[in-house]
Amino acid sequence: MLKQMPTGCRMPAEWEPHEATWIAWPHNKDDWPGKFAAIPWVYAEIVRHLHQSEEVRILVNGFAGERQAREVLGKVALDWARVTFWHVPTDRSWARDYGPMFVTPSSQDEPVVIVDWHFNGWAKYPNWARDDRVPARVFRNSRRRGDRVAYRHPPGKVILEGGAIDVNGQGLLLTTEECLLSKVQERNPGFTREDYEAVFAEYLGIHKVLWLNRGIAGDDTHGHIDDLARFTGPRTVVTVVEEDRNDPNYELLRENLERLRGMTDLAGRLLEIATLPMPAEVKFQGQRLPASYANFYIANDHVLVPTFNDPNDRRALGVLADLFPDRKVVGIHAVDLVWGLGTLHCLTQQQPAAPRASGGGCREAAALGTT
Repeated sequence: MLKQMPTGCRMPAEWEPHEATWIAWPHNKDDWPGKFAAIPWVYAEIVRHLHQSEEVRILVNGFAGERQAREVLGKVALDWARVTFWHVPTDRSWARDYGPMFVTPSSQDEPVVIVDWHFNGWAKYPNWARDDRVPARVFRNSRRRGDRVAYRHPPGKVILEGGAIDVNGQGLLLTTEECLLSKVQERNPGFTREDYEAVFAEYLGIHKVLWLNRGIAGDDTHGHIDDLARFTGPRTVVTVVEEDRNDPNYELLRENLERLRGMTDLAGRLLEIATLPMPAEVKFQGQRLPASYANFYIANDHVLVPTFNDPNDRRALGVLADLFPDRKVVGIHAVDLVWGLGTLHCLTQQQPAAPRASGGGCREAAALGTT
C-alpha cells in the first residue's frame, strides 16, 4: 500500500475560480472518421463561450497546428487577448484525461502545482506517448514564461485520467469501481482500493473517496465518472438516470443512484442528490456512443452542456440552470462530437486561480518545481 503523505495541497472544485481552461486543438481524424470536418467548428464555439470569462490555453502541434486553429477561430468573434497557443504536441484532443491536473496550496505565497499522472491511452490505444508528456511540457513552458507553477510526478508511473475522478474541493472524490478496479482495462495492476485512496490523499488532498459501480453504456474509457455523476456543490451531486427500463443503462444507473443516496460528506451528513435525464440512445455506424448530459463543463461564468437533438436537452439544461443559478447555462451541439467517444468535459481541463488565503501550504510540492 502506498504511504499517505499529505502535502497541504488540494484539488479545487471545478466551480471555483479559474485562471484558464486548457484544450487541445483537434487534429486526429481517426477519432472522428467521416465527421472530422465538423469538429473544429464545435471547438470554436466552445472557445467563443469560454473566453468570455477566462483565458483559453490551446495546445497545438507546432506552427501548422496553430495556423489551422487560427483559421477557424478567426471566423468567430474573439478577444484574442484571452486566447493563447502552446506548442505542445498531442496524440488526441481529450485534454481532460492526459492534461495537467492542478492543485493549489492554502498559502498565496506558494504556486499552483501541476500533478503529472501517467497516461497510457486508457489501457486501450497504442498512440499515447505525446499525450503522456503534456503535463511536463506545460510545466516547462510555463516556467519559461515566468509563471509561478510547481510540479509533482507521483512515483511508479501511477496512471490516472482526469475524467475518472470528480472532486468537491473539500476533501471528497467521486469515482467508479469499473474504471479503477476492473481487470478489463486495467490501469494500475495490483492496485487496491486502499492504494488509490492513499495516492488521492497525498496528491489531491482527498479525505474520503465515494465509489460508484459502473459507468454508462458506450463509454470507451470503461467507467469514467464524468459521464455519470458530478459534484455541483460541496454536498450536492447530480447523477444521470435512465427512464427506459429496456435500456442497458437503466439498472446500472439505478444502482449508482441508490449508492449515492446512502453516501455522506466528511461530517457524516447525507449528500444532496439531483438527477439528470439521459438522452435517447445515440448510435452511429451501429455503435452505441457515450451521450450523457453529465459531461458538462463548469467555467467561471458559464456551464457548457452537451446536447443531442433530443427532447431531454431542454430538461437537462433546466436542471443545470437550477443547480448553477449564478452562471449562464449554454447547450453545445454534440452529436458529431460524441462520435469521438467524448464531449465537453472530456476535452477541457481547468487551471484554478491562485489562492488568496494565507496559511500553511504544500511546500514539498513547490520545492519540486524549483529544482
